[in-house]
Amino acid sequence: MIRILKAGLETSIQDYPGRLGYWNQGFPPSGPMDSWSFRMANVLVGNAPGAAALECQFLGPSLEFGSDTVIAVTGADMRPAIDDEPIPLWHSIAVKAGQTLALSAARTGARAYIAFAGGFANPEMLGSRSTFNKAGVGGIDGHSVKAGQDLPVLDGRGTPGLAVPGGLRPDIRTDKAWDIEVCAGPNDDWIDVAGQERFLTSPWTLSAKSDRTGFRLDGPRWTFAEKATNKPKEHGSLPSNIIDHGYPMGAINLAGQTPIILVNDGPSMGGFINPYTVPSAAFWKLGQAKPGETFHFKLVSVAQAQDLAVRIARRCVAGNLVKA
Repeated sequence: MIRILKAGLETSIQDYPGRLGYWNQGFPPSGPMDSWSFRMANVLVGNAPGAAALECQFLGPSLEFGSDTVIAVTGADMRPAIDDEPIPLWHSIAVKAGQTLALSAARTGARAYIAFAGGFANPEMLGSRSTFNKAGVGGIDGHSVKAGQDLPVLDGRGTPGLAVPGGLRPDIRTDKAWDIEVCAGPNDDWIDVAGQERFLTSPWTLSAKSDRTGFRLDGPRWTFAEKATNKPKEHGSLPSNIIDHGYPMGAINLAGQTPIILVNDGPSMGGFINPYTVPSAAFWKLGQAKPGETFHFKLVSVAQAQDLAVRIARRCVAGNLVKA
Protein backbone atom coordinates (compact mmCIF):
# COMPACT_ATOMS: atom_id res chain seq x y z
CA MET A 1 0.00 0.00 0.00
CA ILE A 2 0.93 3.63 -0.56
CA ARG A 3 -0.66 5.96 2.01
CA ILE A 4 -1.55 9.49 0.95
CA LEU A 5 -0.41 11.96 3.64
CA LYS A 6 -1.07 15.10 1.57
CA ALA A 7 -3.00 14.95 -1.67
CA GLY A 8 -1.45 17.81 -3.61
CA LEU A 9 -3.51 19.47 -6.34
CA GLU A 10 -5.68 16.93 -8.19
CA THR A 11 -3.14 14.12 -7.94
CA SER A 12 -4.72 11.22 -9.80
CA ILE A 13 -4.12 7.62 -10.86
CA GLN A 14 -3.75 7.34 -14.64
CA ASP A 15 -2.70 4.64 -17.07
CA TYR A 16 -1.71 4.78 -20.73
CA PRO A 17 -3.29 4.99 -23.28
CA GLY A 18 -6.29 5.31 -21.00
CA ARG A 19 -9.92 4.34 -21.47
CA LEU A 20 -10.35 3.55 -25.17
CA GLY A 21 -13.54 2.62 -27.00
CA TYR A 22 -16.11 4.38 -24.79
CA TRP A 23 -16.01 7.98 -25.97
CA ASN A 24 -19.33 7.54 -27.80
CA GLN A 25 -20.87 6.72 -24.41
CA GLY A 26 -19.45 9.82 -22.75
CA PHE A 27 -16.23 8.40 -21.32
CA PRO A 28 -13.11 10.09 -22.75
CA PRO A 29 -9.68 8.39 -22.81
CA SER A 30 -8.32 10.27 -19.76
CA GLY A 31 -4.77 9.00 -19.09
CA PRO A 32 -1.63 11.10 -18.51
CA MET A 33 -1.31 14.53 -20.11
CA ASP A 34 2.44 14.03 -20.65
CA SER A 35 2.54 10.40 -21.71
CA TRP A 36 6.27 10.61 -22.56
CA SER A 37 7.31 11.38 -18.97
CA PHE A 38 4.65 8.95 -17.69
CA ARG A 39 5.91 6.03 -19.76
CA MET A 40 9.52 6.74 -18.82
CA ALA A 41 8.63 6.65 -15.11
CA ASN A 42 7.12 3.20 -15.53
CA VAL A 43 10.02 1.87 -17.58
CA LEU A 44 12.45 3.02 -14.88
CA VAL A 45 10.75 0.85 -12.24
CA GLY A 46 10.41 -2.22 -14.44
CA ASN A 47 6.72 -1.82 -15.33
CA ALA A 48 5.04 -1.90 -18.72
CA PRO A 49 5.05 1.68 -20.09
CA GLY A 50 1.30 2.03 -19.62
CA ALA A 51 0.98 0.72 -16.03
CA ALA A 52 -1.08 2.78 -13.59
CA ALA A 53 0.92 5.54 -11.86
CA LEU A 54 0.33 8.96 -10.31
CA GLU A 55 -0.04 12.23 -12.20
CA CYS A 56 0.74 15.24 -9.98
CA GLN A 57 -0.48 18.63 -11.15
CA PHE A 58 1.27 21.91 -10.16
CA LEU A 59 1.58 20.93 -6.47
CA GLY A 60 2.69 17.41 -5.58
CA PRO A 61 1.58 15.02 -2.83
CA SER A 62 3.28 13.48 0.20
CA LEU A 63 3.23 9.67 0.42
CA GLU A 64 4.22 6.99 2.93
CA PHE A 65 5.41 3.57 1.76
CA GLY A 66 3.89 0.46 3.31
CA SER A 67 6.66 -1.82 2.08
CA ASP A 68 10.06 -1.73 0.39
CA THR A 69 9.80 -0.84 -3.28
CA VAL A 70 11.41 1.02 -6.18
CA ILE A 71 10.05 4.34 -7.43
CA ALA A 72 10.79 6.92 -10.10
CA VAL A 73 9.73 10.56 -10.45
CA THR A 74 9.73 12.20 -13.88
CA GLY A 75 8.28 15.22 -15.66
CA ALA A 76 7.98 18.57 -13.87
CA ASP A 77 10.56 19.44 -11.24
CA MET A 78 8.59 19.33 -7.99
CA ARG A 79 11.78 18.89 -5.95
CA PRO A 80 11.06 15.34 -4.73
CA ALA A 81 12.57 14.30 -1.42
CA ILE A 82 12.57 11.09 0.62
CA ASP A 83 12.58 11.78 4.36
CA ASP A 84 13.60 15.36 3.49
CA GLU A 85 16.59 14.24 1.43
CA PRO A 86 16.37 15.37 -2.23
CA ILE A 87 16.30 12.65 -4.88
CA PRO A 88 17.04 13.03 -8.59
CA LEU A 89 14.38 13.07 -11.27
CA TRP A 90 14.52 10.48 -14.07
CA HIS A 91 16.20 7.86 -11.81
CA SER A 92 14.97 4.64 -10.20
CA ILE A 93 15.23 4.87 -6.41
CA ALA A 94 14.96 2.18 -3.71
CA VAL A 95 12.73 3.10 -0.76
CA LYS A 96 12.04 1.35 2.54
CA ALA A 97 8.77 0.70 4.34
CA GLY A 98 7.88 3.67 6.52
CA GLN A 99 9.77 6.23 4.44
CA THR A 100 7.97 9.23 3.00
CA LEU A 101 8.17 10.89 -0.40
CA ALA A 102 7.22 14.55 -0.63
CA LEU A 103 6.80 16.70 -3.74
CA SER A 104 6.33 20.46 -3.62
CA ALA A 105 5.23 23.11 -6.15
CA ALA A 106 6.47 22.68 -9.71
CA ARG A 107 9.59 24.74 -10.36
CA THR A 108 9.72 23.89 -14.07
CA GLY A 109 6.91 22.20 -15.97
CA ALA A 110 3.42 21.55 -14.63
CA ARG A 111 2.95 17.81 -14.14
CA ALA A 112 5.17 15.23 -12.45
CA TYR A 113 4.72 11.46 -12.55
CA ILE A 114 5.42 8.93 -9.80
CA ALA A 115 5.68 5.26 -10.75
CA PHE A 116 5.97 2.35 -8.31
CA ALA A 117 7.30 -1.12 -9.10
CA GLY A 118 4.24 -3.20 -9.95
CA GLY A 119 1.90 -0.27 -10.59
CA PHE A 120 -1.44 0.39 -8.90
CA ALA A 121 -3.99 -2.36 -8.32
CA ASN A 122 -7.13 -0.22 -8.22
CA PRO A 123 -10.03 -1.85 -10.13
CA GLU A 124 -10.23 -1.37 -13.88
CA MET A 125 -13.37 0.41 -15.03
CA LEU A 126 -14.24 0.13 -18.72
CA GLY A 127 -10.82 -1.33 -19.40
CA SER A 128 -8.72 1.29 -17.62
CA ARG A 129 -7.56 2.34 -14.16
CA SER A 130 -7.41 6.01 -15.22
CA THR A 131 -9.29 8.62 -13.21
CA PHE A 132 -12.04 10.64 -14.90
CA ASN A 133 -13.04 13.05 -12.13
CA LYS A 134 -16.07 14.63 -13.77
CA ALA A 135 -17.90 11.31 -14.06
CA GLY A 136 -16.48 9.70 -10.92
CA VAL A 137 -14.90 6.86 -12.87
CA GLY A 138 -11.62 5.01 -12.23
CA GLY A 139 -8.92 5.84 -9.72
CA ILE A 140 -9.95 5.31 -6.09
CA ASP A 141 -13.68 5.94 -5.62
CA GLY A 142 -13.74 7.67 -9.01
CA HIS A 143 -11.78 10.78 -8.04
CA SER A 144 -8.36 12.25 -7.40
CA VAL A 145 -6.54 10.93 -4.34
CA LYS A 146 -7.34 12.22 -0.87
CA ALA A 147 -5.32 12.47 2.33
CA GLY A 148 -5.65 9.31 4.41
CA GLN A 149 -6.30 6.98 1.49
CA ASP A 150 -4.33 3.77 1.01
CA LEU A 151 -3.56 2.98 -2.63
CA PRO A 152 -3.08 -0.72 -3.44
CA VAL A 153 0.02 -1.67 -5.44
CA LEU A 154 0.62 -4.82 -7.49
CA ASP A 155 3.67 -6.97 -6.86
CA GLY A 156 6.68 -5.76 -8.78
CA ARG A 157 10.44 -5.88 -8.69
CA GLY A 158 12.26 -2.83 -9.94
CA THR A 159 15.97 -2.19 -10.24
CA PRO A 160 17.31 0.89 -8.43
CA GLY A 161 20.16 2.90 -9.86
CA LEU A 162 18.87 3.29 -13.43
CA ALA A 163 18.47 6.60 -15.25
CA VAL A 164 16.98 8.02 -18.44
CA PRO A 165 19.75 9.67 -20.51
CA GLY A 166 19.26 13.40 -20.97
CA GLY A 167 18.82 13.07 -24.72
CA LEU A 168 15.83 10.76 -24.27
CA ARG A 169 13.90 13.05 -21.93
CA PRO A 170 11.36 15.67 -23.04
CA ASP A 171 12.78 19.19 -23.10
CA ILE A 172 10.64 20.77 -20.39
CA ARG A 173 11.06 24.47 -20.97
CA THR A 174 11.98 27.19 -18.54
CA ASP A 175 11.51 30.17 -20.86
CA LYS A 176 7.67 30.05 -20.77
CA ALA A 177 7.31 29.74 -24.56
CA TRP A 178 6.30 26.52 -26.33
CA ASP A 179 6.38 25.49 -29.99
CA ILE A 180 3.35 23.22 -30.45
CA GLU A 181 2.83 21.07 -33.54
CA VAL A 182 -0.62 21.12 -35.18
CA CYS A 183 -2.21 19.37 -38.14
CA ALA A 184 -4.70 21.18 -40.35
CA GLY A 185 -8.33 20.14 -40.02
CA PRO A 186 -10.85 18.83 -39.80
CA ASN A 187 -12.44 22.26 -40.43
CA ASP A 188 -9.51 24.46 -41.52
CA ASP A 189 -11.41 25.42 -44.69
CA TRP A 190 -13.89 27.37 -42.53
CA ILE A 191 -11.10 29.87 -41.74
CA ASP A 192 -9.94 32.31 -44.44
CA VAL A 193 -6.32 32.52 -45.59
CA ALA A 194 -5.60 35.56 -43.41
CA GLY A 195 -7.08 33.84 -40.38
CA GLN A 196 -5.00 30.71 -40.95
CA GLU A 197 -1.81 32.76 -41.27
CA ARG A 198 -2.69 34.76 -38.16
CA PHE A 199 -3.19 31.59 -36.14
CA LEU A 200 0.17 30.17 -37.19
CA THR A 201 2.18 33.38 -36.69
CA SER A 202 0.64 34.82 -33.51
CA PRO A 203 1.45 34.03 -29.87
CA TRP A 204 -1.38 32.40 -27.90
CA THR A 205 -1.51 32.53 -24.10
CA LEU A 206 -2.73 29.61 -22.01
CA SER A 207 -5.61 30.82 -19.84
CA ALA A 208 -6.01 29.98 -16.16
CA LYS A 209 -9.53 28.83 -17.15
CA SER A 210 -8.11 25.51 -18.34
CA ASP A 211 -8.20 21.94 -17.06
CA ARG A 212 -8.00 18.33 -18.26
CA THR A 213 -11.14 18.92 -20.36
CA GLY A 214 -9.85 21.85 -22.38
CA PHE A 215 -7.00 24.36 -22.64
CA ARG A 216 -8.46 27.80 -23.31
CA LEU A 217 -6.26 30.18 -25.32
CA ASP A 218 -6.16 33.99 -25.47
CA GLY A 219 -5.01 35.64 -28.68
CA PRO A 220 -6.08 37.58 -31.78
CA ARG A 221 -9.52 37.46 -33.39
CA TRP A 222 -10.39 34.88 -36.00
CA THR A 223 -11.65 35.64 -39.51
CA PHE A 224 -13.70 33.19 -41.52
CA ALA A 225 -14.13 31.82 -45.02
CA GLU A 226 -17.27 32.33 -47.07
CA LYS A 227 -18.59 28.88 -46.19
CA ALA A 228 -18.65 29.85 -42.48
CA THR A 229 -20.61 33.07 -42.98
CA ASN A 230 -22.92 31.98 -45.81
CA LYS A 231 -24.20 28.54 -44.78
CA PRO A 232 -27.46 26.65 -44.28
CA LYS A 233 -29.36 27.54 -41.10
CA GLU A 234 -28.90 24.11 -39.57
CA HIS A 235 -25.23 24.95 -39.01
CA GLY A 236 -26.12 27.67 -36.47
CA SER A 237 -25.81 31.44 -36.36
CA LEU A 238 -22.15 32.06 -35.49
CA PRO A 239 -19.40 31.57 -38.10
CA SER A 240 -17.80 29.03 -35.77
CA ASN A 241 -21.03 27.00 -35.45
CA ILE A 242 -21.38 23.78 -37.43
CA ILE A 243 -23.89 20.95 -37.36
CA ASP A 244 -22.90 18.57 -34.54
CA HIS A 245 -20.02 16.30 -35.49
CA GLY A 246 -17.24 14.27 -33.85
CA TYR A 247 -14.22 15.96 -32.28
CA PRO A 248 -10.77 14.41 -32.49
CA MET A 249 -8.69 14.40 -29.32
CA GLY A 250 -6.46 17.47 -29.48
CA ALA A 251 -8.93 19.42 -31.59
CA ILE A 252 -8.62 23.19 -31.33
CA ASN A 253 -12.31 23.80 -30.79
CA LEU A 254 -13.39 27.30 -31.80
CA ALA A 255 -16.23 28.48 -29.55
CA GLY A 256 -17.11 31.88 -31.02
CA GLN A 257 -13.73 33.63 -30.90
CA THR A 258 -12.21 31.47 -28.16
CA PRO A 259 -10.04 28.49 -29.17
CA ILE A 260 -10.05 25.59 -26.69
CA ILE A 261 -7.72 22.62 -27.14
CA LEU A 262 -9.73 19.51 -26.24
CA VAL A 263 -7.42 17.36 -24.13
CA ASN A 264 -7.61 14.05 -22.25
CA ASP A 265 -10.99 14.50 -20.56
CA GLY A 266 -12.59 16.46 -23.40
CA PRO A 267 -15.95 15.89 -25.15
CA SER A 268 -16.37 13.61 -28.14
CA MET A 269 -18.63 15.82 -30.26
CA GLY A 270 -20.42 19.15 -30.52
CA GLY A 271 -21.41 22.04 -32.74
CA PHE A 272 -18.22 24.10 -33.10
CA ILE A 273 -15.59 23.94 -35.81
CA ASN A 274 -12.09 22.55 -35.21
CA PRO A 275 -9.70 24.29 -37.62
CA TYR A 276 -6.58 22.52 -36.31
CA THR A 277 -5.66 19.52 -34.19
CA VAL A 278 -2.73 19.06 -31.80
CA PRO A 279 -1.37 15.53 -32.44
CA SER A 280 -0.73 13.09 -29.59
CA ALA A 281 3.05 13.48 -29.96
CA ALA A 282 2.77 17.14 -28.87
CA PHE A 283 0.54 16.50 -25.87
CA TRP A 284 3.53 16.28 -23.52
CA LYS A 285 4.11 19.98 -24.16
CA LEU A 286 0.51 20.80 -23.26
CA GLY A 287 0.88 18.73 -20.10
CA GLN A 288 3.96 20.67 -19.00
CA ALA A 289 2.65 24.17 -19.80
CA LYS A 290 1.39 26.48 -17.08
CA PRO A 291 -1.30 29.20 -17.34
CA GLY A 292 0.23 32.44 -18.61
CA GLU A 293 2.76 30.67 -20.81
CA THR A 294 2.80 31.20 -24.57
CA PHE A 295 2.13 28.81 -27.44
CA HIS A 296 3.42 29.20 -31.00
CA PHE A 297 1.84 26.72 -33.37
CA LYS A 298 3.80 24.93 -36.09
CA LEU A 299 1.97 23.25 -38.97
CA VAL A 300 2.98 19.61 -39.64
CA SER A 301 1.52 16.89 -41.83
CA VAL A 302 -0.26 13.84 -40.42
CA ALA A 303 2.70 11.71 -41.55
CA GLN A 304 5.13 13.97 -39.66
CA ALA A 305 2.94 13.80 -36.54
CA GLN A 306 2.86 10.00 -36.74
CA ASP A 307 6.64 9.91 -37.12
CA LEU A 308 7.02 12.05 -33.98
CA ALA A 309 4.80 9.64 -32.04
CA VAL A 310 6.83 6.64 -33.21
CA ARG A 311 10.11 8.30 -32.23
CA ILE A 312 8.80 9.01 -28.71
CA ALA A 313 7.53 5.44 -28.31
CA ARG A 314 10.94 4.07 -29.31
CA ARG A 315 12.54 6.07 -26.51
CA CYS A 316 10.20 4.68 -23.86
CA VAL A 317 11.74 1.22 -23.61
CA ALA A 318 13.93 -0.36 -20.92
CA GLY A 319 16.81 -0.94 -23.34
CA ASN A 320 17.47 2.80 -23.44
CA LEU A 321 18.14 3.12 -19.70
CA VAL A 322 21.64 3.54 -18.31
CA LYS A 323 23.21 2.97 -14.90
CA ALA A 324 23.15 6.14 -12.84
